[in-house]
Amino acid sequence: MEKVKMEIAGEISLSEDPGATMRKWREIFSISQVELARHLGITVSTISDYEGNRRKSPGTAVIKRFVNAIFDIDKAKGGTITEKLTEKQKPLTEYFEVHEFARSISLKDFVKLVDGKVLSNADLIESKKIYGYTLIDSIKVILDMPFSYFQNLYGNVSERVFIFTGVSTGRSPLVVVRVSSSKPSAIVLHNIDPTKVDKLAMRISERERIPLIVSNASIETIKEALNRI
Repeated sequence: MEKVKMEIAGEISLSEDPGATMRKWREIFSISQVELARHLGITVSTISDYEGNRRKSPGTAVIKRFVNAIFDIDKAKGGTITEKLTEKQKPLTEYFEVHEFARSISLKDFVKLVDGKVLSNADLIESKKIYGYTLIDSIKVILDMPFSYFQNLYGNVSERVFIFTGVSTGRSPLVVVRVSSSKPSAIVLHNIDPTKVDKLAMRISERERIPLIVSNASIETIKEALNRI
């Protein structure tokens, strides 16, 4: 657990927008500003000021108190998030790349950044928040990756987008997601003609309420745009 705490504290310390990163982790732990303020014995406005960068960047003491607090509150609620974070295995970059954002963005903004076209569940685009993405070599993941590594695709949180490369129709990636207990917030099929997307893939997307997006922007362009967040 201490290693995970150090990683979170380090992310906040090194972030260009520490307030947004603190807010991201509070939201990941599903903790309200009121809960956090009560636990720390400070006002809600103080929490809001830190998250909005209206106070000077938090020092190590503040960050340490914040990180310990979100873990303590989670423990009191059963420790679900703590367990998920501490039991993760390291992802295998041979199969996929995981990237976490310093702040949340809307799925609508994500679609713009990847120059995507939404094929299904467009009504969810504005309401969903995204905290990261996973770039997946669909052929290697489906054919070669051990099943025990599948959960690593989600990084620190499942509110993320899966970007599948090497797809022909999109059926296989959607079938894999369909049988998984965890679901991404959205799926991008890379470098595919929208008219070639498999009908079963579309049906799965609609049934699971997972927006399906296609993007033909280069992977380098996509990563450059997303890794600035």
